[in-house]
Amino acid sequence: MIQSRTFLSRLSHAWLWVTLQLLLTPVLLAIGLAWTRLPDKGLVSVALTLLIPLVLAISLLELQAGTMRKLADEGPQVKLVWGAVTLLVWIAAAWLAWALLDWCDYQTPLWAGYLNSKAGAHARARVFTYVHIIAWLTWAEWFLRWIAVPAVLIPAAAASAQYGWRLPVRSILRVILNWRWWLAVVAAALAAVLLPNYYFDKPPTGTVHAQEWHVILKLVGTYLLAILSWVLSLAWQATLAAFPRPPQEPPREEELVGAPLLGGPPNFIQHARPEYPGEA
Repeated sequence: MIQSRTFLSRLSHAWLWVTLQLLLTPVLLAIGLAWTRLPDKGLVSVALTLLIPLVLAISLLELQAGTMRKLADEGPQVKLVWGAVTLLVWIAAAWLAWALLDWCDYQTPLWAGYLNSKAGAHARARVFTYVHIIAWLTWAEWFLRWIAVPAVLIPAAAASAQYGWRLPVRSILRVILNWRWWLAVVAAALAAVLLPNYYFDKPPTGTVHAQEWHVILKLVGTYLLAILSWVLSLAWQATLAAFPRPPQEPPREEELVGAPLLGGPPNFIQHARPEYPGEA
């Protein structure tokens, strides 16, 4: 219950960055699409062809780093630009993981045939059939691509956006080893990746104008699911990564110490009683 309130509090605190994620991302994507249509004739066109990708990359990196830092809300230790630059390393790690998984995807039929040939006659015909092994390997590759890799890289990337290369390893491991984090990543993968496949697989119906609107609505729905899943995942990992703060105790010199009302040093005051004005 406390984590749920903290999760919602972080989202409300970072409302501006969440809004930028929703509104600025399609603008940057549209600019990137327009960049691909620029002619490469003339000095100005060549300069824009080289400058626009750099500006887009910096904008996207700072948008992601700023969102991660605002959701964490624990006092950034490095400047935003350096936190954004560190994300390049995790993007490269994700790209390498995807390249490896793409290679595994191409090898899946060979591995399925080999495993099928090594199984016994009864198992090969009933359980370890070629079709079953293909399905198992495909689901394993999907799990690694959309769940395992993001579950490991997102906490590390969020920490580096906040602290640079002085990574809080204990905080990162606490998120990675938390089953609630894996449950959230599974839900995000199902909502942002698997669910759009179902309504895009349906054959188009109606007039051409209706089909165009159906495609537009599907694209908008896919975009919203992806962005919301991304932002909610970042907010949840920030909630799980936060160290519990112990209650602050007052310093020892500021603690109140009980003393007797009429007490005093034994050798200076013989009788502990109040004195009134006019008394000798």
